[in-house]
Amino acid sequence: MKKTLFFIKIFLFIFFSFIIVNMAFYAYAFITPKFDIHAKNNIIYYDRNMNDMFEEKNNNEYVKLEDISPYVKQAIVSIEDKNFYKHNGFDYLRILKALFINITSRKIKQGASTISQQFVKNLYLTFDKTLKRKIKEAILTIELETHYSKDEILEGYLNTINFGAGTIGIKEASNFYFNKEPSDLTLEEATLIVGIPRNPTYYNPVTNYENTKKRQKEVLNSMVKNKYINVDTMKDVYNKDIVLYGYNEKTELSSIYYYKDAVLKEIENISYLKDLLVDNKGIKIYTNLDKDIQKKLEKSIDNEMKNTSMEVASVVIKPTNGQIVALIGGKNYSLSQFNRATSSKRQVGSTIKPFLYYAALENGFTPSSTFLSEKTTFNLGNTIYSPKNANNVYANKEISMLAAIAYSDNIYAMKTHLFLGPDVLSKIVKRVNINANVDEIASAALGTTEINILDYSNGFITLANEGKHESPHLIEKITDNKGNILYEYNYDSEYLLNNKYVFILNNLLTSTYNYSLVSYSSPTLLSISNDIKGNYAIKSGSTSTDYWTIGYNKDYLVMVWTGNDDNSKVSSNDYKITKKIWANTIENIHDNKKTWYEMPSSLTPVMIDPISGNPSNNGFICYYEKGTEPSYNSEFNFYINNIK
Repeated sequence: MKKTLFFIKIFLFIFFSFIIVNMAFYAYAFITPKFDIHAKNNIIYYDRNMNDMFEEKNNNEYVKLEDISPYVKQAIVSIEDKNFYKHNGFDYLRILKALFINITSRKIKQGASTISQQFVKNLYLTFDKTLKRKIKEAILTIELETHYSKDEILEGYLNTINFGAGTIGIKEASNFYFNKEPSDLTLEEATLIVGIPRNPTYYNPVTNYENTKKRQKEVLNSMVKNKYINVDTMKDVYNKDIVLYGYNEKTELSSIYYYKDAVLKEIENISYLKDLLVDNKGIKIYTNLDKDIQKKLEKSIDNEMKNTSMEVASVVIKPTNGQIVALIGGKNYSLSQFNRATSSKRQVGSTIKPFLYYAALENGFTPSSTFLSEKTTFNLGNTIYSPKNANNVYANKEISMLAAIAYSDNIYAMKTHLFLGPDVLSKIVKRVNINANVDEIASAALGTTEINILDYSNGFITLANEGKHESPHLIEKITDNKGNILYEYNYDSEYLLNNKYVFILNNLLTSTYNYSLVSYSSPTLLSISNDIKGNYAIKSGSTSTDYWTIGYNKDYLVMVWTGNDDNSKVSSNDYKITKKIWANTIENIHDNKKTWYEMPSSLTPVMIDPISGNPSNNGFICYYEKGTEPSYNSEFNFYINNIK
């Protein structure tokens, strides 16, 4: 009896405490000023020229509830929040039910967010699920319910939902998917479109029509249960084929949404910003986007990827300050919102070699240092490793570092890697602020490590900026609507590499597209030599699943990756695509002065034979520290016991 009485007292205490706290929240909400819910987006994004990034696209005005099809209203309430017009912002019975289901199944199977709560999330940037954030969301939800009617809340919600394919709000979505105004949507169109927000990529009807139809069935079933339609109507609607207007459409500069998503990802990684942004009723984000360069990059990708199923990621960065002026995370945002530039990691192939050769230069190698290039099996103690050159082409004689870079010789790279020690490459990669871990194994020299393209850019920014590193970033500053600065990027560049060795390496990387090096093999980027008018340090790389081209001069760094999302093998017919995208983009950048680097005074130029590395009157000019340059009577060969 005493035990029962104790539990009753505990229950009553919790119950009345809840009532008191709830009343306090509503009293607080009542005295707070009314916040604006009629702005379609509380975030304005600016490009590097201080222009609204989406000014050309923000032509879809706020839509009144009476101008939205009643089918949309019925369907969205039915599937998202059937008690919307009955509760005060929170559906407590639904919360208890969801808790019971999730606890008993030990999985998050059901959510309990109401339309009011979801609307608050749409209005304010929220990234995590901490208790503090949940309390703030609850307070805002109470304020919303206190100051606005249910119809006003539903109206605002429908104007701020993410319907996928870069569309925000019911007007943009109905225009894109059906070429209609929201008022003209039919029952079948309405039940299809309101299912998308649950997972805008998975339920995108353009790319995943079958998934969307399954979701539509859930929407229709909920409408039957809530007595909006009968079973016969449900069956009739579900069996109708729906024509999608946006199926084959690609809006010009739709790739800008990849940039926007990357901006939000960058904000998410700046921890202290989360609380600042949720407390502000609107913010302005000033980015480094150069719309002209973004358009040129998008055009290059569109032109070169018409006849391939591969996906793409690419960035354009100013190496002197790390500003990301263009970014694309896929070939068509309306078909796939997955941002490969920010979220995927891929094997980098031979593009890792410049870091290996920089380390070699620091450790006494010169452009004339030679190894024997022939079919080789390496005995690594417990394992045997037999890397191959592309097409099994070998010099079968000594070749210089210059030739090894021009032809991307894997045997030379392996011998360099083993000579230096497997830990050297790993250390140099960390030194240039690439966060990925490079395993201290033999195959690391051939690029078996998976690295994200933005992470990888840290290393190439350092090479392109003569040894000085600046972090890649999209955001310059963030302010509130009154201009108060909430965040500003802090420039903090530092020298990570020796500029004289960087200069030697950058010059060597210009050999990859030079006709004068055609010999027993051809430079790896010879196919785009006619497209290149300036001096660039370039390295391509390929694996069975990935193609890369990365190149730069003093002004711009351009990185391009292509491959398949499922890691299936890439077609050998597509090997030129990244190279062409790279060349077309960097050559078409309007303010690219194509400036090259000044030679450090401690270096001296020598023209050498590309294969032997010996001085030649008809060869390629390389650079050496004074006193290490080759002469007719000396050789700069390295011999490795048990390897050569």
